[in-house]
Amino acid sequence: MITRIREVRRARGLTLGDVARRCEPATTPQTIGRLETGTRTVSVGWLNRIAKALGVEAQDLVEGGEAAELKVAAILGSGGAMAPRKTAIVVPPRVDDKQIAVLVAGSVGDYRSGDEIWCETLAAEDYARAVNRDVLVPRPADRFMFGRLINRDDKKLQILPLEAGGRQQVVANPPWLGVAVKLVRAL
Repeated sequence: MITRIREVRRARGLTLGDVARRCEPATTPQTIGRLETGTRTVSVGWLNRIAKALGVEAQDLVEGGEAAELKVAAILGSGGAMAPRKTAIVVPPRVDDKQIAVLVAGSVGDYRSGDEIWCETLAAEDYARAVNRDVLVPRPADRFMFGRLINRDDKKLQILPLEAGGRQQVVANPPWLGVAVKLVRAL
C-alpha cells in the first residue's frame, strides 16, 4: 500500500516528533518515519492513529483514495508570490465532535461580518491552554460571551471583550469553553 503520510505531515507543518507525540498512545519519531517510507508495514490501526494525529481522514493518507486536498500554486512572502520549489498540498481540516463554530454577523474586533470561527471545546482542566486566545464561554439561559481569555484561576475566568473600551468580565468556571483555532473568511 502506498501512503501519503509524509506529504500530509509536511502539508500540516509537523515534524516526525510532533506526529509521534500526537498519536494515541504516543510512539517514536523513528516509527513514524519507518511508516512513511514503507520500511514498516502500515496497518489499518496505524493509518487510523496517524490520521487522527494529523487531523485528517485515514483515506487522505492512502494513495489513490478519495483525498480532499488543494494543490499549492504559489507561496506568498515579502518578495511577492513565487512558485513552490517542490509540489505541495494543503489538506482541509477534519471536523470532529469537539469542534463548534461561531458565525460573525457584524464586524467586531479583528472579525468581519461573514467570518466563521472554528473552535475546539475544552474541559475545565484544559482551560490554561486557552489563555491569551479568543474563546466562546457559555452563560446561563442559552447566552454566550466571546472575548480574549486573559486570566484563569481555580474559581473564575477573566474575559476581555473584543470591542474597544470594553470592560473585563469575570465568569465562574463554566463546564466547557471553545477556543478559537481557525478563521474561515470569504474574500
